[in-house]
Amino acid sequence: MTTRKRKNLSLPQSESADGEPPKRLIQSQSDTNTADHHHHLSPYFSMKVPVRLSHSFFHQPCVDLAKAFLGKVLVRKLTDGTELRARVVETEAYLGGEDKASHSAGGKRTERNTAMFMKPGTIYVYPIYGIYLCMNVSSQGEGAAVLLRSLEPLSGQDVMRGLRAAKRKAGAKTLQDKELCNGPSKLCQALDIQRCFDRRDLATDTEVWLERDPERETVPAGEVVSAHRIGVESHGEWATKPLRFYLRGHPCVSVLNRDADRQMRSQSSTDPLTVS
Repeated sequence: MTTRKRKNLSLPQSESADGEPPKRLIQSQSDTNTADHHHHLSPYFSMKVPVRLSHSFFHQPCVDLAKAFLGKVLVRKLTDGTELRARVVETEAYLGGEDKASHSAGGKRTERNTAMFMKPGTIYVYPIYGIYLCMNVSSQGEGAAVLLRSLEPLSGQDVMRGLRAAKRKAGAKTLQDKELCNGPSKLCQALDIQRCFDRRDLATDTEVWLERDPERETVPAGEVVSAHRIGVESHGEWATKPLRFYLRGHPCVSVLNRDADRQMRSQSSTDPLTVS
């Protein structure tokens, strides 16, 4: 992992009103050292400016948003100014009132799930087992939201490792990078996503936001696997609906579905996903 500090990237540009990223490039310090400069950068970094995703991105139906999240970069800015970055590689869609596995099933509103009924892009953080947290983001649709299930760490892995270690037993083995964020509660620990983030606006918040990957605007549909969600086995037909989406073959995915992977390989397509 490179230790070179990134310049002029702390405050990413927002999208324009129409959702298109502004066309601007970061210039290197001199033309004579451009090649050397590029050689030392992580593959994640490029001459393109990271673009923070605006409200227009989140105004999509739940399934579309769950797929559109794949490949995007979640950024967490800590109190000391450190920015942690991780690429979204796995999500789950919860469709609101009709979805019996959703917290908002039957249109039920509670103090806990209020964020699911707020405008698209609202963060919904809830506790499980009394000690862990999960992060979701509301979409179009009454009570609908997308669960962020797994991320690929891109920068700040040592900090993430320390945050995870603080929640683990003394003497536990050191986590590999791919193990830092490969689960909904793990990613909340690694990025220090707190309960107080609930009901915040992911499009405008100063401590956590979503960016386009400067290296990749879209994810080919042939790379996205659709499978059943995890941990909803008691919800009848909704337990088997293919509402979990992940990048095929990615090592950071929490749970692989071999049958879905094989089916995807047999009907692989190169058509890109449409993103806002």
